[in-house]
Amino acid sequence: MKKSLIVLLVLILAGGALFAQGATETAAPATAAKFHIGVVTGTVSQSEDDLRGAERMIQEYGSVATGGMIQHLTYPDNFMDEAETTISIISGMADDPLMKAIIVNQAIPGTTEAFRRVKEKRPDILCIAGEAHEDPPVIQSAADLAVNNDFVARGYLIIKTAHDLGCDTFVHISFPRHMSYETMSRRVAIMRATCEEFGMKFVLETAPDPTSDVGQAGAQQYVLEKVPAWVQQYGKNAAYFCTNDAHTEPLLKQLMAYGGYFIEADLPSPLMGYPGALGLDLSAQQGNSAAILKAVEEAVIAKGGAGRFGTWAFSYGLTTTCGLVQHAINVVNGESELLKLSDIMKAYGKYTPNAQWNGSFYSDTTTGVRAKNHVLIYQDTYMMGKGFMGTPSVTIPEKYFLIK
Repeated sequence: MKKSLIVLLVLILAGGALFAQGATETAAPATAAKFHIGVVTGTVSQSEDDLRGAERMIQEYGSVATGGMIQHLTYPDNFMDEAETTISIISGMADDPLMKAIIVNQAIPGTTEAFRRVKEKRPDILCIAGEAHEDPPVIQSAADLAVNNDFVARGYLIIKTAHDLGCDTFVHISFPRHMSYETMSRRVAIMRATCEEFGMKFVLETAPDPTSDVGQAGAQQYVLEKVPAWVQQYGKNAAYFCTNDAHTEPLLKQLMAYGGYFIEADLPSPLMGYPGALGLDLSAQQGNSAAILKAVEEAVIAKGGAGRFGTWAFSYGLTTTCGLVQHAINVVNGESELLKLSDIMKAYGKYTPNAQWNGSFYSDTTTGVRAKNHVLIYQDTYMMGKGFMGTPSVTIPEKYFLIK
């Protein structure tokens, strides 16, 4: 069912253009952009990496406000209660006569409806969803292209990596809203089954939803207070995983202090939770992925976390924003095909030199039909103080692609 494509991306970046430091806005180009690309992300507080990717593309291609190509907007932090605002922000981009593509990362609930409204106004605009939250058949019905982290493969690989590192327990932390998503509930089922195969204990723990009344601060405080008890209960050979970005920082902070493993975040990045948990100021490394990873890794090792804390070497959130924007530009310019996997990987590869990826098109568990417009991808796991784990080369048993 799953025909994986392993792509070793070794791209030499010329002239320091990639991840160059400096202002996120460029000076107005001598000639105004011939077309515009819209980018909608969360804010710094909810999804910083996604937003930094948009800033990176403004740095490279210029802002529409200064005659450049990129129009960037953010959706509300409390997007579940402000769905109509989110929909209006996304669909409003179609009013720009030069708009050729709209990328939403993360494609939170409401993105499908927003894309439908975009198509009603401008069927020519490409609608691209990065890390879609809505169920696959839903987002597939409106998006020209959707890209998610490979929740199927990673459900197996995260557990296998934990087992290979000597973990005997896996603790999954989430809340009902996330568990209602097909992508996350399916991954949980795969994680549970993989734990059974490897003789590991699987535990479900619940933490407050940051979009609920307790807010982000309340949700983070809950995790801070609960981790010591969890470590005492499940032992220091337990690996932990949370489905929400806001939970990641307090989880990492306490695992550093009390023990335990963290294989990788839901949306992995060296910037996902680590700087805050470690008290790092990475302003000097801003925009330099290699330097950021090095600084984080050195801090983890200094705190005794070598071989226990992992990530992807390149931020998934930032790479998804950049990669999908670049892919859209390539498609509009006639240099790539929208639904060609190798062309998508080429765009992602521009922002992840030397990284190994694996990817395939989404397959429905009931029908076995492979979606033509929905791609699942993942990058090799990097355990700090240990190195790459070689996950893209692992053969995943076929039975895990049928679990739901």
